[in-house]
Amino acid sequence: MDFTFIIVIFLIGFIGSYVSGMLGIGGSIIKYPMLLYIPPLFGLAAFSAHEVSGISAVQVFFATIGGVWAYRKGGYLNKTLIGYMGISILIGSFIGGYGSRLMSEGGINLIYRILALIAAVMMFVPKKGTDDIPFDQVGFNKWLAALLAFIVGLGAGIVGAAGAFLLVPIMLVVLKIPTRMTIASSLAITFISSIGTTVGKLTTGQVDYYPALIMIVASLIASPLGAMAGKKMNTKILQIILAILIFATAVKIWFDII
Repeated sequence: MDFTFIIVIFLIGFIGSYVSGMLGIGGSIIKYPMLLYIPPLFGLAAFSAHEVSGISAVQVFFATIGGVWAYRKGGYLNKTLIGYMGISILIGSFIGGYGSRLMSEGGINLIYRILALIAAVMMFVPKKGTDDIPFDQVGFNKWLAALLAFIVGLGAGIVGAAGAFLLVPIMLVVLKIPTRMTIASSLAITFISSIGTTVGKLTTGQVDYYPALIMIVASLIASPLGAMAGKKMNTKILQIILAILIFATAVKIWFDII
């Protein structure tokens, strides 16, 4: 590993993890394409889709730890929501992560494109009045939440993401969870999801350990900083940033196959 390689991978991990902590996503929605496309721009060897998904899986595990720790106080974490969705997404992500070894590079990238497109569309669905609900009065359909989390886990496990870029719009649009509670709880659910995804990737030899280690260091520094920034931002601004981020990524990924 040369100095350029270390700096490029560190910055990719730092930027993605900062956004992760601020918006309640694992960060793979942006780190996946960044790992695919940015290293070659600096004359570095390109990662394969399998390598990118493996690195992303391990990195998300550590990025979400920092984010959850920053949100641990203030009633942001909905333990019931985390329990139902966390267990379901853990099962789904392990199945997806383990089964991804049977898929081609093109198949993994196609799954990522589909997930990004669905998330982008959902983020532009109007969300009315959810942020006015007191945290102790938030309710949701538990079994619907569990089913959707399992489905997200399957797809997210395949691409090495923890699925938060889909969980967040589902929690906001379908389950009607307030924005800040969605961000904090999705980080906790994403952490649980990343356990299954990471185990699946590690046991099938899909993780390149050196860049993964660099990304982990960046994650532990940047994710808490992003969470602190997210606490102070207006919820509407947070939703707009997330919507733009997911939409731009979806457009980029789909444009590459046209």
